[in-house]
This record gives sequence, C-alpha cells and structure tokens, in this order.
Amino acid sequence: MRISVIGCGYLGAVHAACMARLGHEVVGIDVGERKVAELQAGRAPFFDPGRGELPPGARAAGRLSFSTSMAEAAGAAVHFVCVGTPQRKGEYAADLAYVEAAAAALAPHLRPGDVVAGKTTVPVGTAARLAGAIAATAPEAVLAWNPE
Repeated sequence: MRISVIGCGYLGAVHAACMARLGHEVVGIDVGERKVAELQAGRAPFFDPGRGELPPGARAAGRLSFSTSMAEAAGAAVHFVCVGTPQRKGEYAADLAYVEAAAAALAPHLRPGDVVAGKTTVPVGTAARLAGAIAATAPEAVLAWNPE
C-alpha cells in the first residue's frame, strides 16, 4: 500500500520508517528542507539516545522516501498527519496551526476513498472540525483520528 506521512519529526519519521519496514511504500513529507535532506540520507535529524539512524531495511529496499512537496502525497491510500501541536505562548492551549496547514495542503491531493489518519494529539473537537474542512475539498475522503 502507498502511504504518506505528513510531518517528519520524532513521531512521523519513525512512523514512516516502520511502515516502510512492514512492506508499505511510504513518502514522508515535511516543510523543513534540511530535515528532509537528513532523512533522505538515512539520518534522524533529532536526538534519540542510542539511535543516530532510522530503523534499517526500508530505505535499502526503496520503499521509503522523503520530500518537501505535498504533491508527493497524491496516489497514497492512507495519509498520516504527524505534525506538532506546541503550546501557544502565554496560554494553556495547543497551537493547531501546523495541523490545520497540513490538512489544507493535503486536501487537494486526496482521492475518493483515501483515509487521513491523525496521529497528532489534539483538543476535543479538532478532528470533527478538520473533517468538515477536508470534506469541503475532498468529500469522499475519510478522516479518522488515532493519536500516538
């Protein structure tokens, strides 16, 4: 199955590598050019004690790639949203700007039957709101939320 993973930080990069290792064709998409370059080289662009590289196997088999272009998500059947939700400065609320931007950028590339699976932890009601936004562009795509 072809899968896209939107957001390639701690959660997304490892999720992408593990899905590819299970045999799926995976493209990880992130806005950070330097991060994508590191991932393409097989290196984790973040500190993870005892691990300097992504889980082995998937890249060597050609099932894992990384890109900064959301257009690369086209043709995937499942799209995992793994972007950050940092706390808003001076508030006790999550900053949902990255989640909203990811959903908006992904929506034009969705086909009928595609599944968008949110892995990011978000406040109650966010998934319902995003489902409505995605349905406006891709009415036959499905949004599900399964946080980490």
